Amino acid sequence: MKKCTIAVFLFLTAHSVLYSQSLKSPDGKFEMNFELKQGIPYYHLKYNGDTVVEDSKMGLRLFRNDSAVKMSSEMIQSQDSSFDLNNGFTKTDEKRNSKNEIWQPVLGEKKNYINHYNELAVQLTQASSDRHIIIKFRLFDDGLAFRYEFPQQKNLNYFTIREEDSEIDFPSDMKAWWIVGDYDSQEYPYQETKISEIPGRWDQAWDKHSSQTLIKNAVQTSLMLKKEGKNPLYINVAEAAVLDYPASNLDVDAVNFKFKTHLTPDKQGAKGYIQTSSVSPWRTIIVSPKAEIVMDSKMLFNLNEPTRYTDTSYIHPTKYMGVWWEMIIGKSQWAYGTPKSNVRIGETDFSKLTPNGKHGANNTKVKEYIDFASENGFQGLLIEGWNVGWEDWSNHSKEFVFDFITPYPDFDIKMLNDYAHSKGIKLMMHHETSASATNYERWADKAFQLMNTYGYDAVKTGYVGDIIPRGEHHYSQWTINHYYRIVEKAHEYKIMINSHESVRPGGESRTYPNWVSAEAARGTEHEAFLGNNPDHQTILPFTRWIGGSMDYTPGIFQTKLNYYFPGDKRFVKTTLAKQLALYVVMYMPVQMAADLPENYRRHMDAFQFIKDVAADWDDTKILAAEPGDYIITARKAKNTDHWFLGGITDENKREYAVNFSFLDSGKRYEATIYEDGKDADYINNPKSYHIYKKQITNRSKIKFKMARSGGFAVTIKPLTEH
Repeated sequence: MKKCTIAVFLFLTAHSVLYSQSLKSPDGKFEMNFELKQGIPYYHLKYNGDTVVEDSKMGLRLFRNDSAVKMSSEMIQSQDSSFDLNNGFTKTDEKRNSKNEIWQPVLGEKKNYINHYNELAVQLTQASSDRHIIIKFRLFDDGLAFRYEFPQQKNLNYFTIREEDSEIDFPSDMKAWWIVGDYDSQEYPYQETKISEIPGRWDQAWDKHSSQTLIKNAVQTSLMLKKEGKNPLYINVAEAAVLDYPASNLDVDAVNFKFKTHLTPDKQGAKGYIQTSSVSPWRTIIVSPKAEIVMDSKMLFNLNEPTRYTDTSYIHPTKYMGVWWEMIIGKSQWAYGTPKSNVRIGETDFSKLTPNGKHGANNTKVKEYIDFASENGFQGLLIEGWNVGWEDWSNHSKEFVFDFITPYPDFDIKMLNDYAHSKGIKLMMHHETSASATNYERWADKAFQLMNTYGYDAVKTGYVGDIIPRGEHHYSQWTINHYYRIVEKAHEYKIMINSHESVRPGGESRTYPNWVSAEAARGTEHEAFLGNNPDHQTILPFTRWIGGSMDYTPGIFQTKLNYYFPGDKRFVKTTLAKQLALYVVMYMPVQMAADLPENYRRHMDAFQFIKDVAADWDDTKILAAEPGDYIITARKAKNTDHWFLGGITDENKREYAVNFSFLDSGKRYEATIYEDGKDADYINNPKSYHIYKKQITNRSKIKFKMARSGGFAVTIKPLTEH
């Protein structure tokens, strides 16, 4: 009897091995195991022999496509599990590959990105339907990525996704930094809880936005996690290369510490219309015992394809100012006149409207901004509210809301462009679509032609409101494809895109480098709305920034808004020194000095740092970081020997001693230090700062004291040897 039991055990073990594949990272620290359990695919991830991800299911559920006549309401109810691609598989092939390459981003945090991985591609065949798919795994030295591939075949040509069932099952309850799940907005404050506590906090974790479709007890990626204890581990869950596919959220199983992919649907409930051959986005799990390594990961960029653009010469870092913040705080307006409703593009004579007297984009004001930007070495100036239609632009489900080519009567586009160019300034176009994506596509050629005519080479796009075509979401497949149609159209006209209210980036700037930045998170503008918490900026580089640059629009010196409106209780919850540090901590190749010129004029000594700081980099070093607490970052400016250093903290005072060993040995440098004053406090004394110079070498150490929600910034330049 015992011999029989052993024989059965050995048979089952051997049978299991036949259906189990293992993959190791190049440095050998990670091991991923894939296996089929009763025809269902699972993966498992270990780091240094310890389980990071327990056995987690994979696969997709599909709608059955057929030619039968059906009612329009039936699609979402149409379920046929026999047509799903998540069971009944056998492994019929496997291929292995590896790559170790260095590539250069057009704009980036480093001159060189290293792309080093081992790859396993497993072909699975579903005998009952005579279909096959490939699950491809890539294991890097900083974690795992996987995706589904759908080869063209007789029984899998066109199909519709009902849901993707990729799971991530963690073995323990971890600390999580998260925002609520939504098909239309990422502009929420971050929460810090255990995984098990997410449902209890979820209802209090969101506020109202112009467009939102909340997903109960779901969270968004990038999701940051921390396993605490003697051997801490930092984990980031995200997605890369979201192309011709919807963006995803994560459903939360708070009892079992499990997350499952939740794709963005259209109004029919369909979550992707696929024609083979095709691939899904990559699901990514970045893991390290050091927070700094997670924050510095370039995995998402590496998972995107190299650009096919043959000309990227027009893509460049840009430091800009804007007629913007004064509208955000309510000092000026986007609209030119009254009445404030029922205007029609092409019919309303805007010159006959009664001017409201607060229109920000007027000739006199814009020239003042041009003068200040030019005097202080900026390259660009954004002007919002220049074009007709702002009187009733939002929340009316109005398709033809802007034409993107007709200026208001008090905005002389030719004169202002000539004046700007005479001062060495390029104006930055603003295209708010009011989420009418169909209208924007109709006008895109004319809009970009106008930009070419007047020498604009960058545009800030916006998608405030519910997406048109109605029933689509900001992150559904159709709208994702829209964003890339606009990016590709902009490339035809040699124009850079900085998008707002768009999908979050997943490293796609490697393929589409003219999409230089995006908002896709809660930026500085929210300081004038419901506010950002003091820890907000210490979380974003671990989450939103993991897949690409954000246009955070920092640089607010006048943090208390009662300066403009007596009795106003709104304020920017940082010190002035922290605003400076954000230019280093946050990577922004289109880098805005967002405050009003009058506020910079009162603090030209501090403004000098914004004038000096670079926007494109040869090297970046994360010296110290803890999500939700603090970040200290050093960056080396592109093609120079100049370094910049920035440090920020949350609502707690902190001290940090910077070791300057990252500098070249044998050289002396002059450090210009901008730090919180001794009495600085983000509530009581935010504009207290101290500036001084100090000679340093790579053996130097300096201890910095940061006030509550404070920080420090340093410019480091080599001294000329005589």
